[in-house]
Amino acid sequence: MKTLCKTAVLPAVLAAIAAWAFSGAALAAWEPKKPVDFVIMAGKGGGADKMARLMQSIIEKHKLASKPFIPINKPGGSGAEALVHLKQKAGDDHTIMVTLNSFYTTPLRQPGLGVDVMTFSPIGRMAEDTFLLWVHKDSGIKNVEDFVKAAKSAGNNWIMAGTGKGQEDQLLTNFLNKAYGLDMKYIPFKGGGRVAKELAGKHANSTVNNPSEQLGFYEAGNTVPLAAFTPDRLPLFKNAPTFRELGKDFVYFMQRSVVGAPGMSKEAEDYYRNVFKKVYQTDEWQGYMKKKSLQGEFLTGGDLKSYWQREKDNHQKMLKDIGEI
Repeated sequence: MKTLCKTAVLPAVLAAIAAWAFSGAALAAWEPKKPVDFVIMAGKGGGADKMARLMQSIIEKHKLASKPFIPINKPGGSGAEALVHLKQKAGDDHTIMVTLNSFYTTPLRQPGLGVDVMTFSPIGRMAEDTFLLWVHKDSGIKNVEDFVKAAKSAGNNWIMAGTGKGQEDQLLTNFLNKAYGLDMKYIPFKGGGRVAKELAGKHANSTVNNPSEQLGFYEAGNTVPLAAFTPDRLPLFKNAPTFRELGKDFVYFMQRSVVGAPGMSKEAEDYYRNVFKKVYQTDEWQGYMKKKSLQGEFLTGGDLKSYWQREKDNHQKMLKDIGEI
């Protein structure tokens, strides 16, 4: 009788174990099995690079992941190198990427890449970065009116340094050219850090750098912010009016998001979402956002994909306007 009971009970026990193995509790326990490739679709020293390395340090400091995150810069082709790399990693649970607005513009400009950003896994929008118009202190330019006069006088000899062809900096340069009747020459460089150095070294007449990229030169007294592309003045640059204040109804932000490879498992996607939500909530990240004039709430899942679609549509219109597509 005892043998019969054991025989009858064993299948039930095995069934219960099998049910648990496929339950949400077991699946939620997914963790990386090896170091995570943390791809950055921009060069070293720019806003995306600084952001990624800060997030890496926060993850390590607070032990938010079981394996290290390894930053890998892939700036080639205005982010095309990074996008294609992630596309080729379809189904990989150990490759994620930090994005900027070339996430939209590069696939639109280069359809031959075969990259559809809507297929990437929406892990989290960490912030929206801001832009200002910058000149060198020695230019003597104090405001946008002075800037317009100087740029008009120089014509096509006025150099606006930016981060890649058809990217956000060129879109902002196009806005300024059209809004003020200018003919500035746009010259692209690899990464916002390099762009900031071009202005600080007086090799360019102006830039539209993010605060995080230009802040060091600003604090050293080398560069001057003239106006912000935000709805309201930035607390760090209270003397710089918005373009809306100056009569130009134009606002522009840069997404700072983390995405996963297409076809990433749901378990891995959930794991990374949890990691980066925790990063967002840390004092270090909130302090960085305040210091670097970053804005925006944490977005993920369907809300993030809806945001991507809206921004993709907006950038498609802007690229058509400058003849890039």
